[in-house]
Amino acid sequence: MKDYKNEVLAFMCDFNVPFDNNLSERDIRMMKIQQKISGTFRSRYGADTLCRIRSYISTGRKNGMNVLETIKNVFDGNPFIPSMLPNIPPE
Repeated sequence: MKDYKNEVLAFMCDFNVPFDNNLSERDIRMMKIQQKISGTFRSRYGADTLCRIRSYISTGRKNGMNVLETIKNVFDGNPFIPSMLPNIPPE
């Protein structure tokens, strides 16, 4: 970490940089809470469905979208489909 001191401590100078890089842990937290409350999932299908819904909500949030509006759009037949290509400026 000594070699990357500026990158490791970037959150101290730029408040847009999160203190941690723990998005993946936050994304699975709800799954672990669900598992803890009920003990397990009743079926593999139920677990897969919850994962798909949580993933869609998380992706919408990460793209700055309102969660309820995003879900409403799905049922209106206008789902948010994130770009699969990275945003690389042309040369």
